Amino acid sequence: MKNNNMARTNYTTTVSSTLRFFLMIGFSGLLFGACQSDPNSPGVEYMPDMYRSPSFETYGENEISGNKIMSARIPATNTIARGSDNLPYPYPNTFEGYEAAGANLKNPLEASEQNLAEAKILYTRYCVHCHGKKGQGDGTVPKNSEYPSPPSYSEGLKDLPVGKIFHTLNYGKNLMGSHASQMTKTERWKVILYVQTLQNPGGIQAKAEETIVENKEIEESK
Repeated sequence: MKNNNMARTNYTTTVSSTLRFFLMIGFSGLLFGACQSDPNSPGVEYMPDMYRSPSFETYGENEISGNKIMSARIPATNTIARGSDNLPYPYPNTFEGYEAAGANLKNPLEASEQNLAEAKILYTRYCVHCHGKKGQGDGTVPKNSEYPSPPSYSEGLKDLPVGKIFHTLNYGKNLMGSHASQMTKTERWKVILYVQTLQNPGGIQAKAEETIVENKEIEESK
């Protein structure tokens, strides 16, 4: 009887040891397996919607506003595009386009001291070699070549509208090539400000910079 109890005890101990052994192996396997991770997995995140906002596929459909709409929506009416200085020029390189530009285009820039100073620099850089310093068509190019002199700004081109000048700068005209690749639209309008001073010397004056005068100074001047 005593031997049977001892055998039963040894069997139980052996089974327990074997079970613990396999449990240890299983736990170790789980532990080492947990150390491996999917490189594409972000892991555990707190409030994952704060990490990645919802996005829509190009030209996909969604119902975020309650209606089934396309993700690429049409801009609102009168939306002004960023970089509007690079918008396509609306008038074609034709006689009709030239006349339409002269009738419709207006210079969006003011004749401020800064604009005129920058305009003179641009004129000297891109125009003076043909048109001359005072716009008389006596630049170094016609003087030293067989090219005919361009008309004088103060005579033959005195009444040329700013729209036609801009159109010419954009496309070129006769022997004059396009300057659209050399100057931005804003720079072309600045050059036109300076050309106007040559068309009508003394007729366009730089607007004085605005100054702020305190009320006290106004009262003292009375």
